[in-house]
Amino acid sequence: MSGLIGKKIGMTRIFDEVGTAISVTIVEAGPCPVLQIKSEDTDGYAAVQLGFGAQKDSRASRAEKGHAAKAGVEVAPRIVREFSVSDDDEYELGQSLTVELFGPGESVKVTGTSKGRGFQGVVKRWGFAGRPASHGHPGSRTPGSMGPGTDPSRVIKGKKLPGRMGGKRVTIRNLTIVRVDSERNLLFIKGGVPGSRNSYLLIQK
Repeated sequence: MSGLIGKKIGMTRIFDEVGTAISVTIVEAGPCPVLQIKSEDTDGYAAVQLGFGAQKDSRASRAEKGHAAKAGVEVAPRIVREFSVSDDDEYELGQSLTVELFGPGESVKVTGTSKGRGFQGVVKRWGFAGRPASHGHPGSRTPGSMGPGTDPSRVIKGKKLPGRMGGKRVTIRNLTIVRVDSERNLLFIKGGVPGSRNSYLLIQK
């Protein structure tokens, strides 16, 4: 499974040949240099380690600079991630992977960190209907009954309750690539993807 590291630019809409409006997310993907190649013989699994972006020289550690220099990359990348592959012979150290890895009409899965919503109640977090809002009902957004009383006399594990919402790793599958702009390293992906603007994403086939 090959892929790229990207950054979410924002959302817009484009029109197809018929004139139908399609909501798309614009993702700046790559170029991603290959920093390390892992094989079954040496590491026990096959994967490639890719980098994306560039760190300030003052912020990069000597280990990060040295790791990038081994692959022939001058500047230490800002983000480093691994992608599992079926055949590691297809990749070379220092090779640059671009959006040409993908094509229009292909299905991809996108992984990112969802927007953090803070501490939320059950209506927003889980979609509870809430209680009647009139006829003397107090607290119309409360969760209501917590479960059985005498037996087992406790709240069952996994009960949907108020708590921290968002800020988690989320993967959305079967998203369609509508357009590929190789000159600007942009992918136009149909629909929404996790995360806020300028957040980092993993785009995988």
